[in-house]
Amino acid sequence: MAWQFGGRSPVYKQIVSRIRADILNGKYKPDEQVPPVRQLAMEAGVNPNTMQKALADLESEHLFVTRGTVGRFVTSDKGALDAARETMRKEAVEKILEDAAALGISREELILYLTRTDRDGRQEGGNGDGL
Repeated sequence: MAWQFGGRSPVYKQIVSRIRADILNGKYKPDEQVPPVRQLAMEAGVNPNTMQKALADLESEHLFVTRGTVGRFVTSDKGALDAARETMRKEAVEKILEDAAALGISREELILYLTRTDRDGRQEGGNGDGL
């Protein structure tokens, strides 16, 4: 089944984010060989050139290591993996801020809401203004 892509960012960037998450969540383990470009492109339902561009970005982030003609492997470099985690955190925060702005919620209102919300999504206290 083809992967699902939204319309807000280029498909190759969405692929980069997804594969980065797959690496950090353990789907692809350190020193494990990654499937070939054509296979990943077929799974994702995208053109192989799009997948190649995404994989090249991940390689430039040092998440992949190319071993000659053998193929690409997930890095075991802790520094590169830590940097990828930080990139994912930053992307998540940027998405939350963009979504809030689209809803007319200011950064200050969002921070106030987040500080009043527990892990289960319940408001702690409240001031009656919908936040």
